[in-house]
Amino acid sequence: MINWILVDEIIINGLKEDINNIDITTDNLIDDESTSKAYMIAKENGVIAGLSIVERVFKIIDDKAQVIFNVKDGDEVEKGSNIAEIRGKTKAILKGERLALNLLQRMSGIATKCKQYKQIVNRYNVRIVDTRKTTPGLRILEKYAVRMGGCHNHRYNLSEAVMIKDNHIKACGGIKEAISKIKERIPHTTKVEVEVEDISGLKEAIEAGADIVMLDNMDTNEMENAVKIAKGRVILEASGGITRDTLIDVAKTGVDIISVGALTHSVKAMDISLRVY
Repeated sequence: MINWILVDEIIINGLKEDINNIDITTDNLIDDESTSKAYMIAKENGVIAGLSIVERVFKIIDDKAQVIFNVKDGDEVEKGSNIAEIRGKTKAILKGERLALNLLQRMSGIATKCKQYKQIVNRYNVRIVDTRKTTPGLRILEKYAVRMGGCHNHRYNLSEAVMIKDNHIKACGGIKEAISKIKERIPHTTKVEVEVEDISGLKEAIEAGADIVMLDNMDTNEMENAVKIAKGRVILEASGGITRDTLIDVAKTGVDIISVGALTHSVKAMDISLRVY
């Protein structure tokens, strides 16, 4: 599901940023009644995400614009694939081109990386999730792209779930104190996640009633030990510096969740072009 109220705001702000007052080139070269067709072409292999966003960009500029898709979000495409055809006013196509491509390329790059990570751990009963390390203002789109790549979302924002991190623990005087205080103030339906750095922290979090424990920057031996100690009493999430190269070793430890900031914070945009005909 996409919250179009939020997405429309992102698109309109993007168009304001790019067009400002007028498109001085397009508005002085192209007649108002000119119409064209344009094609979006994949210039490399990847997973597509963001097609409905592309359509919305052009529809906001020209409500009569037509966008015809040849693939759907989550599909893998090869270099040279015709992703979509846009029909409408030439001015609208040219004005929406860059924003549509920026969003589609970014989202498809995320989906592509997520698909790669998911395939690495397919044999293991573990879930790969994103983090809040997203581009400011684009989180809803980037987290959607994560799902299109086959991975999962962590919390969307600070209001959605309790996560007691190291600085919260220091400010409260300890893990037990932090958990006790938060449980007095939140609804019974809200889960509590606690970040720990060692096995003693894990034991304290379990005893204090945590629902989820994040194993922060632990090595795989510590993670294996944590799994044995937890015995399924809490959900265990591995986090901190996990890369494509270390992913499978972490999955082998038996943790339930692996959170990877790199799914969104350091992604190469997929190369996609638009050509007017």
